[in-house]
Amino acid sequence: MIEKTYIIVLAAGQSKRYGETKLLEEYDGRPLLQHALAAGQEACPGRVCLVTGHASENIINAASGLADDVVLNRRYRNGIGSSIAKSVSHLREEASAVIIMLADQPLVTAAHIGQIIEKWGNDPDAIVATRYSGVDGPPVLFGQSYFAELCELEGDAGARHVLQAHQDAVRTVEFAPAAIDIDTPDDLKALLSQR
Repeated sequence: MIEKTYIIVLAAGQSKRYGETKLLEEYDGRPLLQHALAAGQEACPGRVCLVTGHASENIINAASGLADDVVLNRRYRNGIGSSIAKSVSHLREEASAVIIMLADQPLVTAAHIGQIIEKWGNDPDAIVATRYSGVDGPPVLFGQSYFAELCELEGDAGARHVLQAHQDAVRTVEFAPAAIDIDTPDDLKALLSQR
């Protein structure tokens, strides 16, 4: 039931380690933010939710119409958990599953998201994480059985403790490029140098 799967792109943070709003920086001819949104749109057209907070107006403008829904997290300073909670709460009545994506993983592809959805198999009790560098992380799909827990999240740990609490339910899809996320200007320079 791909039509019940929603993409959540987390873009509310302050980019403290970067020093400016990193998601507006250009990679491959467009803002970093657009790579995650475009992959989400290709995989789940019409069901991409963008979560904003810091520099919200600039982020929305940079999204350039690639988000179908925008959720403003006014409590973004409380950490990524609050953005997950706000967006899942917004979508929980419509979605059978949500895929939580970071806006600063520009190498994540629509094909990888499709593999996650396929591995989920419409099981409300399943979690499907991306495996890279020996860890399980985002993009990660949560079936609706976990929505209540996700809606309670706070702080900077994101959904990691939900993953850890339900290890027996976690399925994984290997995707090494998801290890690339942009936290500092040097990260972006390194990525640009690989092209």
